[in-house]
Amino acid sequence: MLERKQITAEEKAVLVGLVQKDQTEMQVKEYLEELAFLAETAGAQTVKRFMQKLSHPDSRTFVGKGKLEEIKDYITGRDINLVIFDDELTGSQITNIEKELGVKTIDRSDLILDIFARRAKTAQAKTQVELAQYQYLLPRLKGMWKHLERQGGGIGTRGPGETEIETDRRIVKDKIALLRKRLAEIDKQSFTQRKDRGEFIRVALVGYTNVGKSTIMNLLSKSEVFAENKLFATLDTTTRKVVFDTTPFLLSDTVGFIRKLPHHLVESFKSTLDEVREADILLHVVDLSHPNYEDQFNVVNKTLQELNVVDKPMITIFNKLDQYEKNTFDPWLEKEIKDQILEEVRERWENVTQGNCVFISAIEKRNLEGLRATIMNKVRELYRIRYPYKTDFYY
Repeated sequence: MLERKQITAEEKAVLVGLVQKDQTEMQVKEYLEELAFLAETAGAQTVKRFMQKLSHPDSRTFVGKGKLEEIKDYITGRDINLVIFDDELTGSQITNIEKELGVKTIDRSDLILDIFARRAKTAQAKTQVELAQYQYLLPRLKGMWKHLERQGGGIGTRGPGETEIETDRRIVKDKIALLRKRLAEIDKQSFTQRKDRGEFIRVALVGYTNVGKSTIMNLLSKSEVFAENKLFATLDTTTRKVVFDTTPFLLSDTVGFIRKLPHHLVESFKSTLDEVREADILLHVVDLSHPNYEDQFNVVNKTLQELNVVDKPMITIFNKLDQYEKNTFDPWLEKEIKDQILEEVRERWENVTQGNCVFISAIEKRNLEGLRATIMNKVRELYRIRYPYKTDFYY
């Protein structure tokens, strides 16, 4: 049975990205920057990045023959044992590349799956990740077993490779069916638990990965949710009861979004994303200090559209204001000019979000009272509409 490749600690890796006809070189550089962060999260160290402009990927080796030779020349004689491609590879492409380079080759999806496998703690998360792994593996079996097909067989016979493929495919399909059944049972339990939460207004934190959702969750709920400066620090949805003054509500932290998130991973994590679907209010956290925070903002909104939840009340929280100021302002800049620039940024995003945004620094605990007041007003407004008979109780 074919097994997934796992990344071991301190592996040295090279990254490979393709600039296709609908992309710019700057975009692909940014994707590779994120890929390097993903690799670091998985325990690998990036030592080199390769890029190539091609209108479409090579069907055999993804990149062109010359670029593959360039990568091979760089790897030869160096202590590099991992090559990571920023886009999904087919099974035959992985086999062909590994044969040419002589080192372990994975793609972005496999890297994300590796991180998810490390982060999964609960039975639900572990089952979701395992299901996604098998769904990733199934279409790649034939290409990865190609070397076995040539070992034997002929007219009227089946080679050992073909037998292995059929056996593996059946095992993987059976495993997928079993995991789906198990996940359906867990989802049923989770649904029952959510229904048992009563008539509380539900608020869910959403956003790109590593924007500070868990830190904000800790500050608002005064709990200890795992927070770390790495991608996908937490996979499991955490829900806490929060009370502002006399107004109670349920606050949930959800898995972070990311561009190029594998479809089978989204499929597997549907139950986790149900927390987003069933929320009454969404808190969209944005890392204001990230150079491409607008792109991340759009990626999250696009994902929310795919989940059909854009009609929900939403507060956009622009976090890491302290880091934004550090990155944007020179030390000698006058305070009046700094204030003017910040005011222009605020005005712009207030127009975009129709006034539903707050600027904070979770680390420095700046404007947390403003954030609490904004959330409380939105929660109370919903209570007033939905449960008017409880108005006296919640005010």
